[in-house]
Amino acid sequence: MGRIDSRSKRQRGRTPFYGAALGLLAVLGCFDPARGSDDEDDESSKAGPKQPNIYLDYNTAYAIVPPNTLAIGLRNFVSPIPVGSQLVMLNAPLTIDLTDRFSIYGGVSAITSRSDISPWSSMILDSWNIGFNADVIRQDGATVTVISTVTRSINSVPGLGSTSNQTVVELDRALNEDETQGLLAGTRVTAVWVDSALAKVEPAYVGYLGGYYQWPNNWKLSGRFGIQTFGGGQIFGGLIRAKAFTQPTMRIDLERMDDNDNRLFGATIEVSWTPDPFVQFTLRTPLYAVRN
Repeated sequence: MGRIDSRSKRQRGRTPFYGAALGLLAVLGCFDPARGSDDEDDESSKAGPKQPNIYLDYNTAYAIVPPNTLAIGLRNFVSPIPVGSQLVMLNAPLTIDLTDRFSIYGGVSAITSRSDISPWSSMILDSWNIGFNADVIRQDGATVTVISTVTRSINSVPGLGSTSNQTVVELDRALNEDETQGLLAGTRVTAVWVDSALAKVEPAYVGYLGGYYQWPNNWKLSGRFGIQTFGGGQIFGGLIRAKAFTQPTMRIDLERMDDNDNRLFGATIEVSWTPDPFVQFTLRTPLYAVRN
């Protein structure tokens, strides 16, 4: 249910924008919190590229949704139906790596779907999304990254228009000087606000541990394994219900990087038990206009 939009660490009343706002405050408040003058001199000699990377982070996702599952974090959200369904999503946010520590992105997504009782629908624009990716702390081989994305539906069933925010905070602890192998720990929160007062969706929380290894030929393998907790939801005053659950989740990433640690290709498989397995497979092929 949802995905972590991970990037290489060396590359770069209540409102629905709380998660993004908190993440942005962390960016503004946590950069270089405890660096000495020597570290600042070192960093100045390793300044980011003179011009930012600019690219379409094109990705295609295929998801298998079990019956009676509320799938959130899929740009828009998919309401539960009593039969299984499949989705194909296309997303190509324009991404700008302003520095090697901070990126911003935004774009639109399109979707087509089918169920066990209906054929594939026409591809339509589904939602727009904006967000940022920031390394808020880098010190002694440890990096803390904040990724926050706000998504707004474009086409939806009347009364089910929604705004969502997914925020990830991840700790990366490198195990060698080249930072080609390390350990990961993180948390992800996905919240959805539905326009109708007759619908309510509780947040989904994920906590995970993992690690990565990058070979000399720049292929990189990462794994994250954790637990997801979802508080449940109801639509149309309880006519449609999604049960609360606490179940395992896993994600495996295979990426090809260049010598400057820019992603050239990525493949991801994510499985979340809801309690039936929800499976999502994603291919990422960035289209660079400017690459340093």
